[in-house]
Amino acid sequence: MSSERSTPANRSARTIAPAAGHSGPIVQPVARGLSLLAAFTPNDVWLGNGELAARSGLPPSTVSRMAQTLVALGYLHHAAEQRKYRLAAPVLALGYGAIANSEVQRLARTQMQAFAEEHKVHLNLSTRDRLDLIVLESCSSRQAAIALDLHVGVRIGLASSPMGWALLAALPELERYYLMGNVERRMAREWPRLRRRSSEAIAQVFRLGFCTSLGEWDPDLGIVAVPLMIAGHAPLVLACVGSTAQMSRARVERELGPRLLGVAVGLQEQGAPQ
Repeated sequence: MSSERSTPANRSARTIAPAAGHSGPIVQPVARGLSLLAAFTPNDVWLGNGELAARSGLPPSTVSRMAQTLVALGYLHHAAEQRKYRLAAPVLALGYGAIANSEVQRLARTQMQAFAEEHKVHLNLSTRDRLDLIVLESCSSRQAAIALDLHVGVRIGLASSPMGWALLAALPELERYYLMGNVERRMAREWPRLRRRSSEAIAQVFRLGFCTSLGEWDPDLGIVAVPLMIAGHAPLVLACVGSTAQMSRARVERELGPRLLGVAVGLQEQGAPQ
């Protein structure tokens, strides 16, 4: 599967940047510490000083000082013999605190599992983290035709995935242009293709309420994605992933897409403030 996942090759200089539209002051030591924690992915165990510097965009001397502080605070473990670091349990506690009490996720989980079982597919709920989407919830049918490793915590490229395209379509125009401008600077070589494909998918969301990708990520994968916007919550995306053998274009546009859109509309109504 060739998504823009979090690998050393495409995660260089993943600094913590202000959210779109943010105009307040940025406390740089806090931003630098967070950029080190954000450098780790679900596929990483230990990272050395050089790897952390490359991924965070910080000088090695700054990485060393910040890492030592995070070790002292309990957020990183340090292996002196290997001269490497790994995330410690308090980081997991922070992440769990962010999602455990989400009413939206609680509501979504039940409906996602029901949809996955009925249609024999995988269903994911994601949100944006800078120029990536991060999976918050993942449900699968035991009868799904393919295995899928889009587990909680996996990152997916904002501009190179149907999940990202669906989210971009739902954002205000200025915020969408701001994010796409950042993608263009980071991925200049791939930008013409990404701009064309994302524009097509955004237009599809405007027209149908969902966007599709059949065999683009992987010849065997079909994907349908729907934006999920609930007042008071960060933008979310629901994505149905299955085998292209069972996801013909006709079935996707007549059945799976409208049904997934219906799930999103239902969640929006349930999650809206009373």
